[in-house]
Amino acid sequence: MILRSGGAGRPSRPPVLGNVCRILMPKTLIPAQRHRMIREYLEIHQIVRSSVLSEMLGASEATIRRDLEELERLGVVERAYGGAILSQRMPLEPAYSHSALAHPEEKRWIGRAAAAMVKDGDTVLLNSGTTTTEVLRALRARTDLSNLILVTNNITIACDARETPFEVILLGGAFRPRAVSTVGRFANDQLRQFCAGICFIGVDGISLKYGCTTPSSVEAEIAKTMVDRTRGPAVIVADHSKWGVVSNFEIASLEQVHTLVVDSGLSPESRAELKARSVHVVLAGPESGGNGHDHPEP
Repeated sequence: MILRSGGAGRPSRPPVLGNVCRILMPKTLIPAQRHRMIREYLEIHQIVRSSVLSEMLGASEATIRRDLEELERLGVVERAYGGAILSQRMPLEPAYSHSALAHPEEKRWIGRAAAAMVKDGDTVLLNSGTTTTEVLRALRARTDLSNLILVTNNITIACDARETPFEVILLGGAFRPRAVSTVGRFANDQLRQFCAGICFIGVDGISLKYGCTTPSSVEAEIAKTMVDRTRGPAVIVADHSKWGVVSNFEIASLEQVHTLVVDSGLSPESRAELKARSVHVVLAGPESGGNGHDHPEP
């Protein structure tokens, strides 16, 4: 395969993300740092030339070739003449518009149950995804809340909160159309300035062995930082279809999770397994008016 980009056969210049990386990064990057930045770039742009990576990361093209060889071995990229593309073997993250159609009623119940955990005066972190968007919509419906700070990389949340009394901080960074979110080093650096009372994290998978996971390394980095910067409970919001699913990148281990808000489709056996791992389970559903309740002993 031969990579083509830009007009008239000329390679395109590195986009804004590349310029930002060159400004902020240290003079010398270790391989793990380069690999992470290459993954982040490819998740946003899908394709990259070695010369662009060499300029962006301040490394020789020989070094970049070795990096791409290692990432190909790990199944992250597929090398091509002149550069690489994101591997088609990587789990594909569903587009936001498609995710919104999956289990919409359960997500609304989960949103209301999660929103009931928020107190006026809280600083709240919310990551990208359709379930965290439902948390915002439930917060918006609570007339007893007027003094919240919402920090998010979820652009839909920022738009939906425009007529609320809440202070909304949308993290800057590279735009990901697939998730309608912002990601990258800028976003993570901004997040590290906050110390939140509670965070709500949407995930693509949750399992006993591998914890909470997502197909996107850049979204995983944002969610990890949100968990790290929360002094109170880290709350996972996920419908029952996410249970037992394992994706490529870890967000948090179960030991880092305080509460899982989930619909009643989660089996009693699974609830008991989570309780044994000290994860508080809140069931959301119409029988509780969407406000959630602790699960009974199975």
